[in-house]
Amino acid sequence: MLFYGIDVWYIVLVLPAVILSLIASASVNSTFKKYSKVASRNGMTGADAARQVLLTNGVMGVQIEHVSGNLTDHFDPRTNTIRLSDSVYASNSVAAIGVAAHEAGHAVQYAEGYSAMKLRSAIIPITNIGSNLAMPLILLGIVLSAPILANIGIIAFSFSTLFQLITLPVEFNASSRAVKAIEEFAADESEVKNARKVLKAAAMTYVAALAVSLANLLRLVFIVNGRRRD
Repeated sequence: MLFYGIDVWYIVLVLPAVILSLIASASVNSTFKKYSKVASRNGMTGADAARQVLLTNGVMGVQIEHVSGNLTDHFDPRTNTIRLSDSVYASNSVAAIGVAAHEAGHAVQYAEGYSAMKLRSAIIPITNIGSNLAMPLILLGIVLSAPILANIGIIAFSFSTLFQLITLPVEFNASSRAVKAIEEFAADESEVKNARKVLKAAAMTYVAALAVSLANLLRLVFIVNGRRRD
């Protein structure tokens, strides 16, 4: 819906979600920076923490590697490898331990066949295809006055939103596993509390990503329906 050339749906729906995303991103960066200055009393590094989480859960055969960058940490199920960034791998900070334990939580999920993780992996191919085809189909549908094309485009885009939705339980569960493991090897309760703060801040970025995707999906639905009425 345009009002004097302004995309009202973007302002009403998408812009607030984008602002939330920016706030979440700033929060996770500031929280990580704060607790990256707090050293663990037992001197455990991020790599050590990841190994301990795997050991506690009886998971074997997972590689732990260093990767360049800041907060580029991730678990790669294709190679069964945990990759920890510059600020995590060799750091003995509480923040590093929290992030590394979280990634190890994903490795445990993979080893145990966690259902939400399997579902997310299964829809990645169709999500990628849908992301590439969504906007061209919607634009063609509008230009050619072909509602069916526009609707197919919206359905294609919706897989991205579904992916973000499924990501939430995957990330929350990994953080829950991380905190539970940290409780076992942390020197004191304050380290558990601080690591939990880092993980909660990180979790909000996934909530914000879902909000942005859902807002964009609703905007597209309203735009297509508005064109159809016109």
